[in-house]
Amino acid sequence: MSEGFVVRGLRRVRKLLTEGSGPLELEGKHLGRVRDLLHECAKGVGGEVSVRQRAALLAETYQHLNDDGRATFLSTIANDFGPDPQRVAKAHADYQAAIGTDRQWTAESALRNAMRSSRLRILTQFNALPQGVKFLVDLRADLLRFLEKDPALRSLDRELESRLSAWFDVGFLELQRITWNSPAALLEKLIEYEAVHEIRSWSDLKNRLDSDRRCYAFFHPRMPMEPLIFVEVALTEHLADNVQALLDENAPVFDAQRANTAIFYSISNTQPGLRGVSFGNFLLKRVVDDLKRDYPRLVSFATLSPLPTFRRWAEANPEAWGKAFSDADLAKIKHRLLPEMSPIASAADLARLLSAEKWAADERLSSALQSGLTRLAARYLMSASKGGQPYDPVARFHLGNGARIERLNYLADTSARGNQQSYGLMVNYVYDPDNIEENVEAFSRDGEIAAATAIRRSARD
Repeated sequence: MSEGFVVRGLRRVRKLLTEGSGPLELEGKHLGRVRDLLHECAKGVGGEVSVRQRAALLAETYQHLNDDGRATFLSTIANDFGPDPQRVAKAHADYQAAIGTDRQWTAESALRNAMRSSRLRILTQFNALPQGVKFLVDLRADLLRFLEKDPALRSLDRELESRLSAWFDVGFLELQRITWNSPAALLEKLIEYEAVHEIRSWSDLKNRLDSDRRCYAFFHPRMPMEPLIFVEVALTEHLADNVQALLDENAPVFDAQRANTAIFYSISNTQPGLRGVSFGNFLLKRVVDDLKRDYPRLVSFATLSPLPTFRRWAEANPEAWGKAFSDADLAKIKHRLLPEMSPIASAADLARLLSAEKWAADERLSSALQSGLTRLAARYLMSASKGGQPYDPVARFHLGNGARIERLNYLADTSARGNQQSYGLMVNYVYDPDNIEENVEAFSRDGEIAAATAIRRSARD
């Protein structure tokens, strides 16, 4: 079959697959033709031009599909293009028979080839398109949404995650500083993607980009206008303990040349399709190196971080309240209950009490709750686990990158979101350049959590 014939055929199919004004289903002749094109991709039919046009057509088709159509498209790749079980079985038997002979290494290579799925060839052809990297990142975001309903997609997800991990190696990423003079499109994405502390207005954004602030973004060269991660930094002379004060637009601008501390107060991943792709501690190290070059007086690098799943965990573990709140704590809390609040019989009732937001606004009641809530949070950070890792996702990130849990800050985020996530508590993680590698090794090898003495003591009390 000539390449010209293939290309002309693809042009005819393009009209068939993309006609209509709304999102398409994927069924009947549409599904049949997509399956044929995917098989041609897997076999590498045609020359370079037809290969690229076919991949572009499939990508364009996918983008025209509705959710059901996309799920069918991905299910087709996952189910029809895996390794051939019979070929794998034969290659495995040949390898077993060849062990200890001169044929062993040839048989091992054949087994490895038999295990390789055709999905990788399809994904690689998408990757070669001008916007192919972004297409695959968005495609994986869809995959992650569909996994719960279709577990058969997990094989495709694992392969795509593996490919993205290779393509998004930290060595490929570019660090750029974002300023008020950056392109408006990029500033709009910063507002859109901010995942930790909502940017409420352009004046709020300008405050975050002032002379005592720094904002950085990481980019992949194949996605030059699509930031992967935003890192927001405040330059201070103390370990920040309240995010509202840190982001106060009316606060005086601090003289950055006097700063000895850099506070990482927001780290936002912008691409859902890169979930599970680890960028490692080198990203923060690059930000630290950039800051130290501009501000040699900086000696402390820390975060002011949320505990996004603390309240969810606490409400699901009522027995933990009784261990964190002493009888003296309960007596003090009962004495300071507001008139409209229901009485409490035990520590297990505290979760119900704290579901009402009024408690934080009353100084006497919030003071009575402070010791117990701080102990509860310390135990959560030091002991709560999920799949052998810390339960808290932010803790997993920072501990895995070599940080130390330094301090818990009570009522550090008094926003509605802060109360919903963690009863207003926030945590400082400290990055000590002298101990980062040792902490990473201990955490990855033994699950050992680096923490200040006060945190450890609070978790034991």
